[in-house]
Amino acid sequence: MTQGSQRFLPLDVFRGMTVCFMIIVNTGGTGGTYWPLDHAAWHGWTPTDLVFPSFLFAVGNAMSFSMKKYLQLGNSAVLGKIFKRTLIIFLLGFLMYWFPFVDHAEGGGYVFRPFDHTRILGVLQRIALCYCIASLLIHYFSKKTVWAISAAFLLGYWAIMWFCGVPGDQYGINGNAGILLDKFLIGDNHMYHGEGIAFDPEGFLSTIPAVVNVIAGYYTGVFVQQQGRTKAGIGRMVAAGAILIALAYVWNTVFPINKKLWTSSYVLLTVGIDLLLLSLLIFVIDILGFTKGSGFFTVFGKNPLFLYLLSEVLAILFWFFRVNGVSLYQWINDTIFQPISPGKFGSLLFSLAFMLTCWLVGYILDKRKIYVRV
Repeated sequence: MTQGSQRFLPLDVFRGMTVCFMIIVNTGGTGGTYWPLDHAAWHGWTPTDLVFPSFLFAVGNAMSFSMKKYLQLGNSAVLGKIFKRTLIIFLLGFLMYWFPFVDHAEGGGYVFRPFDHTRILGVLQRIALCYCIASLLIHYFSKKTVWAISAAFLLGYWAIMWFCGVPGDQYGINGNAGILLDKFLIGDNHMYHGEGIAFDPEGFLSTIPAVVNVIAGYYTGVFVQQQGRTKAGIGRMVAAGAILIALAYVWNTVFPINKKLWTSSYVLLTVGIDLLLLSLLIFVIDILGFTKGSGFFTVFGKNPLFLYLLSEVLAILFWFFRVNGVSLYQWINDTIFQPISPGKFGSLLFSLAFMLTCWLVGYILDKRKIYVRV
C-alpha cells in the first residue's frame, strides 16, 4: 500500500465493508436468515437496507479522487469517459441478469432465455445511472448549484410520488408512481418479480433520489481529503450525520422511510448513518492509529465492482447447475452447512463462506497488483 492510499485508509475500509456485507446479504442460505440480514418488508429499515445506499455513497467517495483529472481534459474527453463507464457498468448489470442465457427445459436439456423476459434495470444499472448523473452535475455545475439540484431531486420526487400515484396508495407497492412509470416504459416482463408482482426496486423514477447518495459521498470524500482527519472535521461530520438522521425521521411522518421506493427520507437517513460510520472509521484508524484488521476490508475496497459482479455471477451459477435434482446452491447448503447447524446459523455460515471465497479471489488479485477498473 502506498503512502497516498494509506492516508485515506478509512475510505478504503468503508468501501470494502460495504462490498463485504453486500455479498453476505445477497447470498443467504436455505435455512432462513436473521432479521438484520433481511430487507424491511416495506416501510422501515434494517441493517441490510443500508448496504446499497452505502455502496452508492462509496462510489461518490471514489469519484472525489478520480474526477480531479477531468479538470485538465476537454469537454468531449470528459463526456466520453463518463458515458463509456456508464454504458459498460449498465451493460454488465443487464448481461448479469440475463446470464447464463438459457433455462432448464421441462423434458431435459436447455432452452434459450428470451430477451423479451429479461430484467433491464437492477443494482449495477442503478450504479451506472447514478454515477452518470452525479458526474455530469458535479463537473459542470458549482457545488452550491449541485446541492440545490439535489434538494430539488428529493422534494420533486416526493411531489411526483404524491401527485402521480394512485390516490390512497401513493406509497404502496401497487399504486406508487414508480411502478406505473416502469410499466409504461418497459412493461411487466422486463421488471423484477421478486415481490410476487412486476415491481422494480431499482426503477427509473426512484433512481432520481438515489443520485443524491452519490453526490453526498462525493462531497464527503472532498471534505475528508481537506480536513476530515482532524477532530474538528470529524465533529462536523458527526453533527451533519445526526441532523440528517433527525430530519429523516421528521420527514418519515409524511414520506415513510422505504428502501424499495428509495424515498427521500430514506436518502437522508442512509447518508446520515454513512457519515457517522465514516467518522467512526476515521477516528479509530487515523486519530487512534488502530489499523489492525483493516487489510481484510481493503481487499474488497480495491476491486469493488469486480468482486461484487463475481459474487453475483457465482451465485447465479450455483443456482443454475444441479446436483441430484436440486440446484448446486441448495445442495451445498443442505449437504454441508445445514448438517453443521440447522436453520439460520447454518445459512449464515454459508453466507460467510461464500463471502470469504470472493475475498480469496480479491486477495490473490491484490497480491498480484491486479485491479480491475471500468
